[in-house]
Amino acid sequence: MEVLGERWTLLIVREAFFGVRRFTELQRNLGIARNILSVRLQVLTRAGILERIQYQQEPERFEYKLTAMGRDLYPAIISIMRWGDAYLAGDSGPPLLLRHQECGHHADPAMVCSHCGERLDPRKVTPERGPGASTVPASRY
Repeated sequence: MEVLGERWTLLIVREAFFGVRRFTELQRNLGIARNILSVRLQVLTRAGILERIQYQQEPERFEYKLTAMGRDLYPAIISIMRWGDAYLAGDSGPPLLLRHQECGHHADPAMVCSHCGERLDPRKVTPERGPGASTVPASRY
């Protein structure tokens, strides 16, 4: 949560998923102060979520592109979006739809079991201690 828990971070990552890569576009789309955006981009770059790429020499300009680590945040971003659509969207519906390019239909992304393909229901999932678990008591899992 040190990297992702700050107010603007997931919004910046969301914009990157939508193809926004440049500082001025991020600032315009989010309405974020320049100094805050600059710090958040530095944190995301240091954490390996974004990659800083120079696209202009004079004056020096950079764009920010998702790394593989950043692209792996897609399920989290979409889950938060789905939650917002379900509970916060107005009567007119969600502000954004996702079209699956392969089949052309609007997608309703869902978390499914990688083994059987069934939709995951938190009431039907049991957390278990994994191989990387620390010495924290099992009751915390």
